[in-house]
Amino acid sequence: MNACPFCDPATLEIETMLENRLCYFLQQPDKVLAGSGVIIPKRHCPTRHDMDLDEWDAMQDMLNLVKIFINISHKPLGYTIGWNCGEVTGVVIQHVHMHIIPRLTNELMNGTVHFNLKSTATKRFDN
Repeated sequence: MNACPFCDPATLEIETMLENRLCYFLQQPDKVLAGSGVIIPKRHCPTRHDMDLDEWDAMQDMLNLVKIFINISHKPLGYTIGWNCGEVTGVVIQHVHMHIIPRLTNELMNGTVHFNLKSTATKRFDN
């Protein structure tokens, strides 16, 4: 069984940009979308449904701090904020994480997640 990278102290030391009592905001410096990152609970929780109310509140508090942090550092025009829940979504790390993606107008895949999911490239096929 692989160890969770979000529970690895080495990962946390390198990628932690912000921290509160129950959550971290992590960023990787070489991300394709500059400024993007994830908010994770400190406690290993496989899904959002495994988080307790204190962790949920701490994640909301962290989201507010992250918005200020990214607004100063990257000056985005908007944000995409979301979760991937379940194997079918392509989730690889089984430690709940909220994606925070600052958005600009000069992006190749500019548009909403809803728009991209409804494109013909993601059409569902009958079994």
